[in-house]
Amino acid sequence: MHSTTLPRTADGAAGSPFARQVGTRPAAARHRLARMWRGPADDPAWARPALVALLALTLATYSWQLTASGWANSFYSAAAQAGSQSWEAFFYGASDASGSITVDKPPASLWVMALSVRLLGLSSLSILLPQVLMGVATTGVVASTAKRVSGAGAGLLAGAVFALTPVAVLMFRFNNPDALLVLLMALAAWATVRAVERGSVRWMGLVGVLVGLGFLTKTLQVLLVVPALGLAWLLAARTSGRRRALGALVASAAAVVSAGWWVAVVELVPASMRPYIGGSQTNSFLELTFGYNGLGRINGEETGSVGGGGGWGETGIGRLFSSSIGGQISWLVPTALVLLVAGLWLRGRAPRTDLRRAAYVVWGGWLVVTALTFSFMAGIFHEYYTVALAPAVAALVGMGAADAWSARGRLGGRLVLAGATAVGAAWSAVLLSRTTAYGDWLRVSVLVLGLAAALGLLLAERVSRRAAAAVASAAVVALLLGPTAYSATTISQAHTGSIVTAGPSTAGGGGPGGQGGPGGQGGPGNQGGPGGQGRQGAQPPQAMPGQGTAPGAAPGGAPAGGGAGGMGGLLDASTPSTEVVAALSQDASRYRWVAAAVGSQNAAGLQLATELPVMAIGGFNGSDPSPTLEEMQQLVADGDIHYLLAGSGMGGSGSGSAAQILEWASSRYEQVSIDGTTFYDLTAPLATTQAAS
Repeated sequence: MHSTTLPRTADGAAGSPFARQVGTRPAAARHRLARMWRGPADDPAWARPALVALLALTLATYSWQLTASGWANSFYSAAAQAGSQSWEAFFYGASDASGSITVDKPPASLWVMALSVRLLGLSSLSILLPQVLMGVATTGVVASTAKRVSGAGAGLLAGAVFALTPVAVLMFRFNNPDALLVLLMALAAWATVRAVERGSVRWMGLVGVLVGLGFLTKTLQVLLVVPALGLAWLLAARTSGRRRALGALVASAAAVVSAGWWVAVVELVPASMRPYIGGSQTNSFLELTFGYNGLGRINGEETGSVGGGGGWGETGIGRLFSSSIGGQISWLVPTALVLLVAGLWLRGRAPRTDLRRAAYVVWGGWLVVTALTFSFMAGIFHEYYTVALAPAVAALVGMGAADAWSARGRLGGRLVLAGATAVGAAWSAVLLSRTTAYGDWLRVSVLVLGLAAALGLLLAERVSRRAAAAVASAAVVALLLGPTAYSATTISQAHTGSIVTAGPSTAGGGGPGGQGGPGGQGGPGNQGGPGGQGRQGAQPPQAMPGQGTAPGAAPGGAPAGGGAGGMGGLLDASTPSTEVVAALSQDASRYRWVAAAVGSQNAAGLQLATELPVMAIGGFNGSDPSPTLEEMQQLVADGDIHYLLAGSGMGGSGSGSAAQILEWASSRYEQVSIDGTTFYDLTAPLATTQAAS
């Protein structure tokens, strides 16, 4: 018998080639993990760990006391609950599982929340967690895009600026569609930069898909970033003019297809076979898109709107810096504009395909077009819309600071750094002077530290490298102290209802959570208080005939055991009592809807408490013709609805169907009081009605 000598490994152990391969796998895995941790070879050693730390801190911060906001915006929470029970409601974005009416937006953001509810069960956590994860993802996308063109330091600064923007902290802990919209727009900007860098038509196809998904999130708002993305591609892509034209066509086609398939289904399916399109007056998604959610937002002529017509605050170039909006987003807008101009100047002689200049076009165009639109739009406008500016501001600050720092050897570079720091610190001091929440110490500290850092940056070439780095760090701290304080205040508060704001109360603006100080509704320009809202300058609409209290509310409209139903239930859902929930749940299987209520928030409060379908008559504002009086009469005759909440909803311009339904029900059906809340029992006609029949 021949003996075989097995080969030995480096440590002297015998083994076959297979054994050697197995033995090296743990080492290979460790090597891959180490390489992932370090990042690309040309990155500084600190770059990847710092980014991971930033994302981890963002996750922890955005998750802190997350469920304190309860259902947040119950309007969307109820639709997510409905989508978790019915795939038809899921597809259309219906407010209830029986599919009476949709929300007044496309359903993409609801799809994410409904899937979360299906996975985790109905709770505040399952509703709000997806937005937190979107916030972390957007932070990473902004940081990655800035790093790709301007280095690791630029990426880290851009990510930090975005994560600490007060309105971003608010909206990525809330369940409005804006969170998903901002993520998709940031991804579209990232894909555009990649497309420009590679001259890739395929990457432009991805840009189109992301824009299309953005349309399915919040319709036309996503188009505000399209001019900047298209211009960067056409000007700077590293390919021929013919392929640049082809890339633009491919992106356009991809956007149309990725959004149009859903629109086509909704428009082609007979109206009798799908929910009514909420927010429209003709049951048409196209009308909703180009009317209420489109041109109506620009000219202020939204049929079906409550308010509007000049009731959404003063328009003009200073709107984003006003007392009600400035603290949401504008902290670093002046700095970003300075750095945008400086960045384009520094890259002025670069080749056509210069990637940094293309990135300035992407983010700068995004900022300028969106800011101008928000400044001059006369229709519905809320402070939280400005979260759409946050990625552009953050990226411009990161990239511009890095480019100016690289040019600090020249007087021009130092002047840019000093000017951007000084203007940012001065504006932060102005914003902090509008609130008493932090005392004078913070405002003075920001101003003194910022001006000292600006002076130090002017002298950056005359001091040591370590001293210059310390001065730059001081400048960053000065610029981020204000928004960090506002963000901390935002995290410490619960935010519920349809209109929410970040930070503390300010002169002329709404208070925490969009609410003003104690004492209920304030005067024009600062409506607020519990159950109110911080919408500057908006006047409350007139109540419908017979309007009563919100579900479970005590006399006078104070909510019983839950959040306030602001403006008669228009802005926020109230929490019904256990007696109301029990009454609606009894024999629930006999009805398509256990109840109906005018206005989506009134219906949402009942639906979230019972987890049973509740019809939202008239949609969000109670002003949509859904159902008409005749349709309601038929549904009641068929035994589809048990109760109707008495005197609910507000109603705006548009259909008067809701008021007609309430008047009809009050004259035909018995009123029942359940723990102080009045309903019409639609299964119990009045005796006089029976005799007349």
